Amino acid sequence: MSDDPERLVAAELEAGDRAAEAALRPRQLADFVGQRRVREQLSLMLEAAQGRGRCPDHLLLSGPPGLGKTTLAMIVAAELGVPLRLTSGPAITHAGDLAAVLSSLSEGEVLFVDEIHRLARPAEEMLYLAMEDFRVDVVVGKGPGATAIPLDLPAFTLVGATTRAGLLPGPLRDRFGFTGHLDFYDADELEQVLVRSARLLDVALAPDGAQEIAGRSRGTPRVANRLLRRVRDFSQVRGDGTVDKVTARAALEVYEVDEIGLDRLDRGVLDALVRRFGGGPVGLSTLAVAVGEERETVEEVAEPFLVRSGFLARTPRGRVATPAAWRHLGLAPPAHGVEVMGDTLFDADPRGPAEDDEPGPDPRRDRDGDEAP
Repeated sequence: MSDDPERLVAAELEAGDRAAEAALRPRQLADFVGQRRVREQLSLMLEAAQGRGRCPDHLLLSGPPGLGKTTLAMIVAAELGVPLRLTSGPAITHAGDLAAVLSSLSEGEVLFVDEIHRLARPAEEMLYLAMEDFRVDVVVGKGPGATAIPLDLPAFTLVGATTRAGLLPGPLRDRFGFTGHLDFYDADELEQVLVRSARLLDVALAPDGAQEIAGRSRGTPRVANRLLRRVRDFSQVRGDGTVDKVTARAALEVYEVDEIGLDRLDRGVLDALVRRFGGGPVGLSTLAVAVGEERETVEEVAEPFLVRSGFLARTPRGRVATPAAWRHLGLAPPAHGVEVMGDTLFDADPRGPAEDDEPGPDPRRDRDGDEAP
């Protein structure tokens, strides 16, 4: 099991991030870096709504964690000059919880629901009516004697955020008038984020230092800001207070974050896959045991970035290391390649198998690529 108190490259919000993030969040849309298309669309919608003197349509923001969904919700409220109410899907376990939140809203207020795909079903169904008609029906009593009391709500704007838009039911998704998807940042945008954060934190950040940190930030501003704070600490204790390329490299070597953002867990998964299992294919449970982690940790924490970086492939027969993974570990890929569905990852047809050549599942293995009992 991992004993790391926190993963520096984790995109999820860690316990120590809240105060630091609050100080670094932009307050205006003009100060928000990246997501150019979403910013432009939001700006148009908010300006038009203010011109009409009405609440803007409900907004749905989707995308991986750490890209700025919560920040954009706060900016929407600030741009409109109205209060912001924050809650989350897991916190609303009953329809009564949602009714209490909705009934306490003021006219024009922005309600932000994080992880909205995790709303309880009764609360979700209540939200349908609230979003469309600004009304909820509160049921009093039980059984045949129960009565529904209609409760009118002030006009409000719901901003929902989700990391898994596919889990949102269609009726809820269709009630949002605006849907914005946030993408990972490129290195230039992350450098802008770092320069702004360094100014707010009063850190002397050299351009090559910003470039070095941005390259290890996995395309995620939250990770970039977290790495900047750790490099700042290193520079303060072991350097002259200036964060340049040499200092950033030395600091991130201490924290075991390599040049492309892989940490100890990521490299452990690749190392086990390549050195112990010859590149695979190997089942998820077997791989998790090899690195001393739970299978959920490997699947949900390490694998997404490894797959996105082209180091690992998920196949019907199990996990497979790509040639890039071998090279990243300083090893030569095997000349024969790794066998995957009759071909190899090294010489398979890039167009994929022909439709009539699509192999069926291997009956000897389960859906994760582990040997069936």
